[in-house]
Amino acid sequence: MRRRSPVINSSDHMEKGVNKPQHSRICVLGLLCAFFWGVLFYFHFVVIGGRTFQVTSVSFDSSSIPVIRPVTTSRPKVDVNRVEVVDDDKLEIRDLNVDKKLDNMVSDHVPEFGNRDDKNDFSYTKRVTNDDRSEIRDMNVVKKLDNVVSDHQPESVTEHVTEQDGDRGDKSGYRFMKALRTVENKSDPCGGRYVYVHDLPSRFNEDMLKECRSLSKWTNMCKFTTNAGLGPPLDNTEGVFSDDGWYATNQFAVDVIFSNRMKQYECLTNDSSLAAAIFVPFYAGFDIARYLWGYNISMRDAASLDIVDWLQKRPEWGIMGGKDHFLVAGRITWDFRRLSEEETDWGNKLLFLPAAKNMSMLVVESSPWNANDFAIPYPTYFHPSKDFEVFAWQDRMMSLDRKWLFCFAGAPRPDNPKSIRGQIIDQCKNSNVGKLLECDLGESKCHSPSSIMQMFQSSVFCLQPQGDSYTRRSAFDSMLAGCIPVFFHPGSAYTQYTWHLPKNYTKYSVFIPEDDLRKRNISIEERLSQIPQDQVKMMREEVINLIPRLIYADPRSKLDSHKDAFDVSVQAIIDKVTRLRKDMIEGRTHDDFIEELSWKYALLDEGEYVGVHEWDPFFSKPKPNDGNSDSDASAAEAAKNSWKNEQREHS
Repeated sequence: MRRRSPVINSSDHMEKGVNKPQHSRICVLGLLCAFFWGVLFYFHFVVIGGRTFQVTSVSFDSSSIPVIRPVTTSRPKVDVNRVEVVDDDKLEIRDLNVDKKLDNMVSDHVPEFGNRDDKNDFSYTKRVTNDDRSEIRDMNVVKKLDNVVSDHQPESVTEHVTEQDGDRGDKSGYRFMKALRTVENKSDPCGGRYVYVHDLPSRFNEDMLKECRSLSKWTNMCKFTTNAGLGPPLDNTEGVFSDDGWYATNQFAVDVIFSNRMKQYECLTNDSSLAAAIFVPFYAGFDIARYLWGYNISMRDAASLDIVDWLQKRPEWGIMGGKDHFLVAGRITWDFRRLSEEETDWGNKLLFLPAAKNMSMLVVESSPWNANDFAIPYPTYFHPSKDFEVFAWQDRMMSLDRKWLFCFAGAPRPDNPKSIRGQIIDQCKNSNVGKLLECDLGESKCHSPSSIMQMFQSSVFCLQPQGDSYTRRSAFDSMLAGCIPVFFHPGSAYTQYTWHLPKNYTKYSVFIPEDDLRKRNISIEERLSQIPQDQVKMMREEVINLIPRLIYADPRSKLDSHKDAFDVSVQAIIDKVTRLRKDMIEGRTHDDFIEELSWKYALLDEGEYVGVHEWDPFFSKPKPNDGNSDSDASAAEAAKNSWKNEQREHS
């Protein structure tokens, strides 16, 4: 066997001699492998995935990122999970759940920070690439988040945010913001003046009128509820009145007069979100009048509890918890402020109910120590339907010849040792320039509107001491006659009718403190005679100019040039609610408000603070252990006495 000779293979020689080409081939194979996987990953994540994000730097404040809260509404739901593709400069999001995706977008591409109160500035630009390769550049997070919601939901959905949301500092979250913004619409004459009226079940109003004989124990109120609450027309055979607009109006008929007058209000709305105030047409005065005598407290309180329960279930109540609601009760406040649960105690507890404390109640006499009632004028006999009737009456009152320096229409109060009526009656009898119309038993002229108005028209000053309570209807009858009122207690007018009468009481009245008669026995004739004639003339002019504000126009019509007592009252309520809403927005709480000093606040000018007042002695409340009766209890007793006098008048 031949042995093959060793021969060096040329290829082996080349490999041994050339190592560098061998390593190059390995690198090329590696690069080809990496390129293959790169192409594979690119195809999978880019072409198939079709979506990339690139973060650059655009500044925004982390604390300003809005929280999109769910909103409860009855409007149709909008599908915000799909947004159409639009042009290059508009937002493009496909199959995007707004609440989750946008939040994720922020959290995935913004550096993490501790809490939303941090003031660090970050920048955020988002690029969205889809099959059409559309781009979104320089998107401000706050703006775009708002736009996504507002562009794809009904415009007013976001208005229905709860009051609690507003309390967190978002001013636009208050449910009354829409009403406040109506003021900005200069083309709307009702902007900021809209009133929403609750459509109450008839048991709270109209049913009472159907049972009008039960509205008073001694008076048949049926005739007084005719003519929209004005009562029967007055006969003018003596020429005391003008030809039109005069009615035998009951002094406690404001409930129905005001409600009927509201039907003529020019800015009523069916949309409570526009309302500057919300009216509750509950005949609270008629209700309590039915049950004051001979009924237990359960019966007296029944309708009050019922109306409060009904209101609290309404969505309108939730706007401000009832603080934008108001109602009218044509009686003195003490009929609604029962102090205890004793059956012998007077009245009902409407104004002490927690919900009622949020509302505003308009009464003919308010409490100086409470903040939820406001005094409006007693109704007079004059209810004009045309402006010229008011002008003609004012001109006539200005030109009258008044032969008496002062007069008084009323009865003594022998059972009340603090009453000064006895001294007033004596001075009227003993004066040659004083006129007296006694209203004691058997004196029918005192109950004749013609006799009363005739005396007032022929007098320069009309004496208006306290009645059984602070106030009297007679004060408004006298001013209607152009007679300058003389008051003896600031609670008879000055701290009561602050919406309707000037703060400067010296412009239209004379004040003689009760103690001047009770302790010093001053002469009324001498005091009034010392007033200069020029001043008397200016005071009379002021009184006559006030007449439109003190009367209630015929509810079946409306005056064009004058604001009557109704108009003044409604505007005052609207102003009150508007101030409260602005306080809520600005976070003002008025924690320093002292309710027991409520009578002082209405007398303050802008920027003034509650302090010592010259009338403090008139409204100081005795302490329970000082041996004197509490003022509230005394007032309630006075309310009871006023009913006794009504019984006497109609016996």
